[in-house]
Amino acid sequence: MKTLFSSLLLLGLLSFQSMSLKAQNKPKNDFLKECTEFAVAQTEKMLQLIGEPNGRNYPRTMNEQGKLVTTGMYDWTPGFFPGSLWYLYELTGDPKWKTEARKWTVSLERLKTFTGHHDLGFMMYCSYGNAERLASEPSYKDILVESAGSLASRFSERTRTIKSWNYRKAWNGTTEWFYPVIIDNMMNLEMLFYASRVSGDNRYRNVAVTHAESTLKNHFRKDFTTYHVVNYDTLSGKVLNQATCQGYSDNSTWSRGQAWAIYGYTMVYRETGNKKFLSAAEKAVKVFLKQLPEDLIPAWDFNAGKKGYMPEGESYAAQYAGEELRDVSAAAITCSALFELGELTGKKKYVKTAVKMLHSLASPAYMAPIGSNACFLLEHSVGSLPHRSEIDKPLVYADYYFLEALCRYKRLAQ
Repeated sequence: MKTLFSSLLLLGLLSFQSMSLKAQNKPKNDFLKECTEFAVAQTEKMLQLIGEPNGRNYPRTMNEQGKLVTTGMYDWTPGFFPGSLWYLYELTGDPKWKTEARKWTVSLERLKTFTGHHDLGFMMYCSYGNAERLASEPSYKDILVESAGSLASRFSERTRTIKSWNYRKAWNGTTEWFYPVIIDNMMNLEMLFYASRVSGDNRYRNVAVTHAESTLKNHFRKDFTTYHVVNYDTLSGKVLNQATCQGYSDNSTWSRGQAWAIYGYTMVYRETGNKKFLSAAEKAVKVFLKQLPEDLIPAWDFNAGKKGYMPEGESYAAQYAGEELRDVSAAAITCSALFELGELTGKKKYVKTAVKMLHSLASPAYMAPIGSNACFLLEHSVGSLPHRSEIDKPLVYADYYFLEALCRYKRLAQ
């Protein structure tokens, strides 16, 4: 498997190097037009493949046989496909995409009362949040505010955080996580800020800011790399463990986790204007960018297979480090965040890097041929190597943040 991945990566890098200079010099509008036309064509094929929304057929990834894998609405990912449809509407202005996006969005309405895990922001704000922004209807605001209340119900005054998952064990098979909080949770805070803004109830905003402050204190190492999981004591609120679930080892830096931190703190700075959150975003970006290869697409974990980093117990990473694996989803998330960070700070270096990263994502090394890749846009993401799941596969959220980055680039171009 390692030889195959290495060969594919080499071919991709050669392809990237051959097209890089030409692509970078391509006029913005031409680049955007080509990417949009590709996304439209591929997504039309996806819609033919999945049919009408039925609560169980939200695209997520591709299996080992190259077939589409869908999921039900209570998974953490169902909001990304409706959100991608909204971005196609934003990119094209074609009312067809508004119709499709609305149809897939309203299929998620019952999730507004869901409290089973922390991902309600991904589920409802990526779908209904974009719906409200691009084609507002009276019901959308109420649905989002109710969803924010459901998310906020997982907040604890003791830990001063929103609980991510319910009980589970660490990879060592013995350490118990009764109150695990993951860095991904930063992404769900945007819906809380929205809810306070439109309802006038500061409770949601206060929960978001408090969670961001606790995460800043407990998820970051001194060098501003991040822990994936922080486990809290439910009685005292104290930190018990700092670990990983989807990264290589407890002391490693999982690249998508770092990307969630970059995006999350950029967004929190936008919402609060507090410079400590901007500082967190910029320091996290600096660490991320320093470890990127020439084509700016990160390894799935920056420390995979390196000396001093050791996976535990039943983690598949203990058998296969996957050092050669890239995670396109981490690049897409960071790319989108860099466009906003550049806009908020006025620093052109962030936008310049975002544009280069976007061109790399749209290169033949990572963009799938039309009709392939189970009709997802981008190839070569890693869902969770430790779980031996979605390794070197397309992921719906990689496509979502790629399209969001295209939209942000389009606004910049205009």
